[in-house]
Amino acid sequence: MANSAHGDNLQAILNSSSYRPAYQDEDFIGRDDLRPLRMQLELLKPEILFEEAGVKSTIVVFGGSQVVERPEAELRVQEAEEALARNPGDRAALRSVERAKRLLAKSCYYDAAREFSRLVSTTCQVSGKCDYVIVTGGGPGIMEAANRGAHDLGAKSIGLNITLPHEQVPNAYITPGLCMQFQYFALRKFHFLLRAKALVIFPGGFGTMDELFDALTLRQTLRMQEIPIILYGRDYWEHAIHFQFLADEGVIDDGHLELIQFAETPEDAWKIIERFHAPK
Repeated sequence: MANSAHGDNLQAILNSSSYRPAYQDEDFIGRDDLRPLRMQLELLKPEILFEEAGVKSTIVVFGGSQVVERPEAELRVQEAEEALARNPGDRAALRSVERAKRLLAKSCYYDAAREFSRLVSTTCQVSGKCDYVIVTGGGPGIMEAANRGAHDLGAKSIGLNITLPHEQVPNAYITPGLCMQFQYFALRKFHFLLRAKALVIFPGGFGTMDELFDALTLRQTLRMQEIPIILYGRDYWEHAIHFQFLADEGVIDDGHLELIQFAETPEDAWKIIERFHAPK
């Protein structure tokens, strides 16, 4: 009986989480009071992997996850119209058709993001160099398009994904080994901007605007390196955000408007970046 009791106790010891090495104990590492350690790991892991991959600098492409390429956008319009046909006069169905058509009109931005990424990757990833590597949030829409443009050429690109409550997967065009998943938005934003030589922001929603204003605030307060912040598609952005109003109201300086530039073609965006970083 004694030996049996000892054996049961020993098995309980071996099965206890306290016996697992700390670095293998996910329950322990996931404790609230170990959040600083998890944040440090999210700081270090991308830094080490980028260095090992030879990534020297990046160009960040932001944009909406719902801005998809034309065939998919057309399919969404068709599906919305079919739903409306089944429920004529239904306001929600009518609204879905209107929204799908607006997104179809924005499918040109998917093509532009893809072409911009091709242009940058062709110009900068030569002779084994990893300069101006395209980095996105790793999701669908504009992010997919930018990663896809680099993938078209066999060039490297980065995806910085974020853990969200709903299920998601990174887009299929990111370079394996350069797709990372973050728990903390703050650390993800840090790695977006740390090596950035430019930001190109395509039409998008709350997430895109959050990333835009994060960068603008850091530039406004002189807390990050000088880089061009390029809004792609002036008409969209001037409808979405009334920047001049902010200056007219006195809540930002007139000079802060100069932190923003606009582009209408992939070539325009690239020329802005080239001029900005040209030897003085």
